[in-house]
Amino acid sequence: MGELAQRLLEAVGPEREYAGIAVSSQYRPASGDKVFPPSFPLSESEKKRGVSPYLSEKRWVEGELCDVVVLDQPPSQANRMEMALLEARDAGQIALPLFELQAETSWGPLRLTSLEFPHRFADAYLRDSLLEGKPFDSSEVGKRLRSVSARDVRPLFERSPESLLFGAWDSHRKGRGVKLARLYSSSMVGLNPVEGKRKGGRMDPFNLTGAVRDSTVEDWEFVATGAKLKKKEGEKLSETGHGNIAPGDVHGGVAITEARRMGWLSLSGVGQLRFGDASPQAAQLARATLAALALAGDRLAFGAPSVWLRSGCDLIRGSEVMAFDRDGQQQEAFTVSAAEAVSCFHELRERTAEAGITMAGDTITVTPKKALAEAIEYATTRAGADEDAGEE
Repeated sequence: MGELAQRLLEAVGPEREYAGIAVSSQYRPASGDKVFPPSFPLSESEKKRGVSPYLSEKRWVEGELCDVVVLDQPPSQANRMEMALLEARDAGQIALPLFELQAETSWGPLRLTSLEFPHRFADAYLRDSLLEGKPFDSSEVGKRLRSVSARDVRPLFERSPESLLFGAWDSHRKGRGVKLARLYSSSMVGLNPVEGKRKGGRMDPFNLTGAVRDSTVEDWEFVATGAKLKKKEGEKLSETGHGNIAPGDVHGGVAITEARRMGWLSLSGVGQLRFGDASPQAAQLARATLAALALAGDRLAFGAPSVWLRSGCDLIRGSEVMAFDRDGQQQEAFTVSAAEAVSCFHELRERTAEAGITMAGDTITVTPKKALAEAIEYATTRAGADEDAGEE
């Protein structure tokens, strides 16, 4: 067994010496000192009060209380790791189980996978799909997933290991669904933020002016400026994508001294996973496999010299420490590449299968039920851009 695999196996054993695996990284903005954090909608009263669209708070950084702005929250970081795992799987680099929803629309086929489902194994996209013509929850694999419990998470290890690492809650079905806490978490913040200002607008190259009688129809009717229209009939030309938009205030990003990323895999949490009547040796191997998968996801998503979070938030890594944390603030640093982490995961995955707990590697394809198919068709081909996107 490889050195890292053996170390992970010991780290999740009954006499483990480590509390968890920590990742601490420092970044600088790729251009200047300004970054654009995620912005959140504000009410009109909040806008009038000058409330920031960014999420800011105070945190302890190296023993000092520091103002920070949140650049990426744990759910977003988990999604980035899942997308990195999906890309690696699609490229044939890592063996993982996958559910794949395939929907036919007027725009062509659409694909959505279990590494993209908002609620992972418990997602409504799976619930409202068909597997070989049968409702997914009534299929054998669906029933198997529904049988997961705190005493036996083998169904998720077999078919949805990401649900064990990043958390899931079966809250949309009747009864008391299982709720899984996140075992791996990561977040990114900017230190000492100073909010900036920016103006935004649009210039039409032809300087079009006028009005539109009804911008909701494809063949809208142009109305010259000055024409007499009832107020309810007149619409701005800019609502069709034409004409000028006068510059106005838009969120202007923040200047920061540096960015920090903090990742944490709880070995205590991993150690609480139960695998039914599996042998203690098999359960220990399964826990080590999940720890290796967490490392593989982390390195695939964040192992490069830079990370791009969104437009205006491209960050270059300055330093990074990955370490096994002991009690008493002791750390044992180590390094691992994405390829090495994936190789370790495959090794432990195979050893776990030999011990009796097998993680699948195939793709199960499902299709949407009629109502879901209609909702997908409408959303992708006919829904207006300003329609309510619904609750998160």
